[in-house]
Amino acid sequence: MAAEPDGTTPISRARVPLTKERVLDEAVRLADERGLSSLTMRGLARALDVEAMSLYHHVADKDEILNGMVDLVFAEIDLPSAVQDWKSAMRRRATSARQALTRHPWALNVMQSRATPGPATLRHHDYMLGTLRKAGFTLPLAAHAISVIDSYVYGFTLQALNLPFDTTQTLQDVADGMLQQMPTDQYPHLTEMIIDHALKPGYAYADEFDYGLDLVLDGLERALPAP
Repeated sequence: MAAEPDGTTPISRARVPLTKERVLDEAVRLADERGLSSLTMRGLARALDVEAMSLYHHVADKDEILNGMVDLVFAEIDLPSAVQDWKSAMRRRATSARQALTRHPWALNVMQSRATPGPATLRHHDYMLGTLRKAGFTLPLAAHAISVIDSYVYGFTLQALNLPFDTTQTLQDVADGMLQQMPTDQYPHLTEMIIDHALKPGYAYADEFDYGLDLVLDGLERALPAP
């Protein structure tokens, strides 16, 4: 009997008990590889070597699968110990969130749209609120802080994922193409930015994240009520 790419046979894979955890893990894997739009119940069942109807013994529908997938992503985000100061905690959490969203680009479009959040999602948001409230944030200011931090994290990640370059060489190629096509005398400031900043040795767009995050956190710190 021919072996599968992972070294198992169809029979040995079929003998692995089907659980909700397996369904969700496989759904995340497929979405990571092919995008969320390609995820169907039939395709998921095929990847698990089961009949499509077997999935419904573990999940009610695709909406429940999406809820579970989002919860798995939230579970990957680091929630630092409460002994840290709030800025350090928010910085680590934001960095971890960006890393998780980069690993699972499909999650950006669905993380905030779930009407039935799972335990990891609830724990995540409760941690954010609790950390800020203990640091002296009023409830409205804590809500504002979470909104602006997440808007920055999600927006930066979305932009980074859609850039037309992901290495120094591809950045060089894109920049060279722009400089060749545009009249540099008509766009002096853009030309300066490309030549004297983006093309300097060691430049990486990802490094912009920490700079912008510090601006956000510093601004929130200034908004804190005086003790």
